[in-house]
Amino acid sequence: MSTKSNDFGRALEYAYLIELQKEISKFRKIKINKNTAFITNKNTFDKIDNLMQKSLMISANAGVLMLLKLELLILEGDDILELFSQNDINGENADIRDIIIAREKIAWEIGLSIKHNHFAVKYSRLSPKIDFGEKWYGIKCSKEYWDEVKPIFDKLQNYKNDKKTWKELKNKESEIYLPILKAFKDEIIRQEKNNISTLLVKYLIGKFDFYKMISVDKEKITKIQSYNYLGTLNKNAKIITIPVVTLPDKIISCELKSHSKTTILLYLNNGWQFSFRIHNASTRIETSLKFDIKLINMPNSVITINAKWVDK
Repeated sequence: MSTKSNDFGRALEYAYLIELQKEISKFRKIKINKNTAFITNKNTFDKIDNLMQKSLMISANAGVLMLLKLELLILEGDDILELFSQNDINGENADIRDIIIAREKIAWEIGLSIKHNHFAVKYSRLSPKIDFGEKWYGIKCSKEYWDEVKPIFDKLQNYKNDKKTWKELKNKESEIYLPILKAFKDEIIRQEKNNISTLLVKYLIGKFDFYKMISVDKEKITKIQSYNYLGTLNKNAKIITIPVVTLPDKIISCELKSHSKTTILLYLNNGWQFSFRIHNASTRIETSLKFDIKLINMPNSVITINAKWVDK
């Protein structure tokens, strides 16, 4: 993700907190925890131009108004509702929620994942020091995997020592990307015997229920997607019902995308499908590569609601 995209994402998080406070305070007491994440997001929001600020606020307002129809417990009760932003480090532990909405008197909370004009679910890395198996689904990568990737990462280390850039590599896809992808693919298939599919998807999507709030600026809509596999969303529903989502428990296939040397497609049962596109994340060669991971198919029980923007 570019620095500009990251900044807009942080600014949109701040816009959501302000719009949540504005709309909810009409019905009950509410407070924002002004932690370090809040301050960072506010400072980022303050630095962007007024036109973009207005666009983000309108997008957030559309999402908030729809959320209040889905989550009646936000408005019910006379206790204090608390809002707070989470630090990015939580994402490393499969908690991808950017904003938490919680009530003081009852053990209840919901989370929001805020996205600005993109649908990627994860930006994970592969490197000679990252055991992705242990990090993603709790099983260390096999000796076979490390034996396959070591010569490639050694080659990258040599290129790094020589201060080469990626542009200087005439055939980086075949020389670097493809063998790394094949080793990754083989390891996923190899570990399927350990029933990794559910844990893998929880790492990619998040281990807690949440709503994904996606600002689509060109269409002037906010997309709200429900990920409700624990059944904690949409309590006391009266108008709109959010179904429980079934996670996968089996990998159907893991294979290279046709005519591609950069992308793997992962198919799982119960309607889940992901793409993993590998790329370099810098101009100069480093000993790590980055995945742009997208959810390209999901179960019908993941509900998507389009909330149109209303310019006030």
